[in-house]
Amino acid sequence: MLGKNFSLLFYLKKPKNYLLGDMPIYMRITVEGLVKELTTSRKCDPKLWDQKSE
Repeated sequence: MLGKNFSLLFYLKKPKNYLLGDMPIYMRITVEGLVKELTTSRKCDPKLWDQKSE
């Protein structure tokens, strides 16, 4: 894995028919341009989510 391009991103993903309340937290892993997304099984209120600090 040495010398490979790697990034990790946490973000809120709005479910269909979303009105109010907590949203699920997803994680996106990118290695050498290959992207995988998975859920963290956690939720967060969008008002409390800080995208810069994730």
